[in-house]
Amino acid sequence: MSKQYAPFIKPYMQYNEHGWGPCELDVVEVPYQPFSKSDRLGKICDWTVVTQDKKYTNKYASSFGNNNQYAYFHEEDDESFRLVDSAGNKVFRPYQRSRGFRPSANNNPRNVRNQRGRKGNAMGSSMGPGLASITQRYGKGRDGRRPQGRKFRNLPARLREGSVMVQSDWVSVKEIDFPRLLKLSLPNMKEGEDIVTCGALDYYDKAYDRVNLKNERTLMKIDRIVHTATTTDDPIIRRLSKTMGNVFATDDILATIMCCTRSNYSWDVVIEKLGTKIFFDKRDSVQFDLLTVNETSQEPPMDEEGSNNSAHSLSMEATLINHNFSQQVLKMGAEENKFKLAEPNPFEEAGVVLASMGYSYKQWDLGNDITLVARCKHNGVAQLPNGDMQFLSIRALNEWDSKAASSIEWRQKLDSQRGAVLSTELRNNACKLAKWTVESVLAGSDQLKLGYVSRVNPRDHLRHVILGTQQFKPQEFATQINLNMDNCWGILRCLVDIIRMQPDGKYLIMKDPNKPMVRIYHIPENAFDSDLSEEEESSEDKLFGLSMNN
Repeated sequence: MSKQYAPFIKPYMQYNEHGWGPCELDVVEVPYQPFSKSDRLGKICDWTVVTQDKKYTNKYASSFGNNNQYAYFHEEDDESFRLVDSAGNKVFRPYQRSRGFRPSANNNPRNVRNQRGRKGNAMGSSMGPGLASITQRYGKGRDGRRPQGRKFRNLPARLREGSVMVQSDWVSVKEIDFPRLLKLSLPNMKEGEDIVTCGALDYYDKAYDRVNLKNERTLMKIDRIVHTATTTDDPIIRRLSKTMGNVFATDDILATIMCCTRSNYSWDVVIEKLGTKIFFDKRDSVQFDLLTVNETSQEPPMDEEGSNNSAHSLSMEATLINHNFSQQVLKMGAEENKFKLAEPNPFEEAGVVLASMGYSYKQWDLGNDITLVARCKHNGVAQLPNGDMQFLSIRALNEWDSKAASSIEWRQKLDSQRGAVLSTELRNNACKLAKWTVESVLAGSDQLKLGYVSRVNPRDHLRHVILGTQQFKPQEFATQINLNMDNCWGILRCLVDIIRMQPDGKYLIMKDPNKPMVRIYHIPENAFDSDLSEEEESSEDKLFGLSMNN
């Protein structure tokens, strides 16, 4: 018995000789909705939006008119919908409630209004938090305003200018970022050995230890000159370089390099390599000697030309305050009443009154046949009851406008919460305080005296008062501010090793103005010769910018 099979019909396969895809399309009755390029594409389903956007109700509507043929009409089918949740029954609390908030009848503002109508205004002790705190949480606060959250400013990143313009003929030698520098360490460094001591120091006036908010002192103008000669202009270093040492610098240059990882502003140091000797110099510019103000704060001062609170004006003001304060707190007497060191001041000039300054030229063994010779300084001396002398490094923190700087107002907190004031300064001026500490450690000062100087009026940048003083031991203060001296020495040793491997010539170390890194360039010998003609400044301008006094 034969079986009947259905015949096999070979399907027709279309072949497109001129491209890919089907050659012919069947006509399908599908509604067509025209659109334009300006139309917004909608969403099939959006589970993230709780309520509709009333402001833009037709934001997905076509510009060609009616599109109801694609509209979705909700039917009463909630009975057939179930949410599958494997985590069990959870209670989802509303957003923006404080931790540990427990909803209750008393915390419901609707119940509060009802109870207030029945019981009047007698609420508080018997009804939990009371009306004032409830209205502050749900509605208006105590002052009639709605509570405002913290405002975050989406300010664009400001691009800072470099301390020097990089020229096309400069050759890049090395780039080192801060994370790599923070890993360096040179432990077991001994204290520097005194080679030569010069100058004369005034004695500290202990009456300034008793200055407080109720007994403030007016900051006076002190007409004394402070020389800030660079390394190669120092006659003592020139003399010592012939017989000892192979790396030479000053304490402010060393502090800038050692604390570079805390700096935000750009700076630069010029290096001369002559055979086996290396000289760290600063350019003939007053900018290096100016103190920064709020450099490490979240909102540093803006560069507003003509403003008393611009970055440059505040730097000039802070530098002048430090000069005046460091001299005012000393007993400025006759020459025979000073504490004289072994040699006279190397920068002494006829007819010029010099500030109280003691220079100590020290040397350190950095290993690998590297001997560092540096000029360090003291600002004064204090005599202990047993007759011993203590060398002092004297610096001043200054307050310019607590509201503009988003800091604590000193006249309210300095006596009662001095630790909070100092903590704020450590946050806003981390680099400046670290450099002061390093300079004190290098000089071997016994005490670091800090003064708190504020403006008489926040709008007046010329008159200041001393609100208080504080003293620390430099090594202990370094530990308190988390300053690792082993890392500081490691950074210096790393840069010295890099320069030693280079051929003789002139180099420049510059902090990148916008990135956390330092760059080393090989520059021509005459790179900054034009600075002398362009920056013709008087001697007073070069000496800590004292022209501000005029």
